[in-house]
Parts: sequence; C-alpha cells; structure tokens
Amino acid sequence: MPKVKSKKSAAKRFKVRSSGGIKRSRAYLRHILTKKSTKRKRHLRGTTNVHDSNKRQVRAMLPYAS
Repeated sequence: MPKVKSKKSAAKRFKVRSSGGIKRSRAYLRHILTKKSTKRKRHLRGTTNVHDSNKRQVRAMLPYAS
C-alpha cells in the first residue's frame, strides 16, 4: 500500500490538538476591515475549535495527524 498524502491546504489551516480537538483560525479578518467594528475584529482574533459536524471531513484530509 502506498502512503496516503495529506491535503496540503488543510494541513496549513488546521492543527490537531493532543486532546483530539482540531483548532482553526477564524474567517472574515483578511480584508475590507474598515466597515467592521473594532469589537468584531477583536473577537475574530485567535483560534477556535472545528465544529463536531466537520471533524470527520478534516480528519480525512489529514490522515497522519494524531
């Protein structure tokens, strides 16, 4: 059996935590920031967990993530 390749786009976007959760960064903070409030931009900073309904798809893209 050949090795299974990871989806490189997913590998750059997601990291698997030791607890089993998958962390991701938040969307909507790349451009067109002038119309967004400071509070909204502040809350978009940092990371959050991938939703449970999407975990299976992300894990399929990252076969060697523990």
